[in-house]
Amino acid sequence: MSTTEVETSAATSARNSPAGPPGRTRRRGESGPVVRLASHGILIAASLVALFPIVWLVYLSLGPDKDDYLHPGGIWGKMTFDNYTFVLENTKFFDWLRTTLVVVLGTTAIGVVISATTGYAVSRMRFPGYRKFMWVLLVTQMFPVAVLMVPMYQILSDLQLIDTYLGLILVYCTTTVPYCAWLMKGYFDTIPFEIDEAGRVDGLNPFGTFARLILPLARPGLAVAAFYSFLTAFGEVAFASTFMLSDTKYTFAVGLQTFVSEHDAQRNLMAATAVLIAIPAAAFFYFVQKNLVTGLTAGGTKG
Repeated sequence: MSTTEVETSAATSARNSPAGPPGRTRRRGESGPVVRLASHGILIAASLVALFPIVWLVYLSLGPDKDDYLHPGGIWGKMTFDNYTFVLENTKFFDWLRTTLVVVLGTTAIGVVISATTGYAVSRMRFPGYRKFMWVLLVTQMFPVAVLMVPMYQILSDLQLIDTYLGLILVYCTTTVPYCAWLMKGYFDTIPFEIDEAGRVDGLNPFGTFARLILPLARPGLAVAAFYSFLTAFGEVAFASTFMLSDTKYTFAVGLQTFVSEHDAQRNLMAATAVLIAIPAAAFFYFVQKNLVTGLTAGGTKG
């Protein structure tokens, strides 16, 4: 190629190239500044909407009078922590805390173990009726609480489990296990069968394969199951208020009701108690958050 042809090609390329100051070239699919600004604005607005109830609850808990919620503007000039002091010193808050921890942790531990083994069995073993078995688990969730209350009470009464931690834990497991079993089954389906075969080649029995090879890979799914079991037992009211008769064995959700009577409602104390109650739930969420999103998305990739 001659020198004249090279110069002509360079001039043509210069004319075809876009004019403008040098800078970073926008990549394909990259959003423009207006789109980024709008998306950030939407995210900020959504965050404010999510945080507002929490901030409002904390603000109301600092009002000294039970009717301060009617005039929230007056709380700012008389904020106090007396509500928290009263709840901690003059109520059965620590009894409620003990009951809640026992019931919630028991439900989480038992529920996760049963749902994990059930989900693994249905995912890996082809026993007669294994498909119908999973649908039967869903059918148990179709009945409303009002229908289940009387037969459950009769069963617990016959077993002498009324007003006991174990009785309430077993009742909560009937709610958490079916959903968590479906969740874990979907997550185990995403784990290759070759891992089970490798365990058998190494001489592991099915339980050894499950415990030593599969469970470490299923930690995100286990975290989601534990989180669901925790929240279900933590916030449930109907069963706890029916089956736990002693005021020292109330859970947090039932203990909150003691601040409301037929003729009075101590909303300032209720707000302070609600803030204190939220601390264990927030701590548990922080503990499992790393695996929570992974478990939720991976568990839904296969049926």
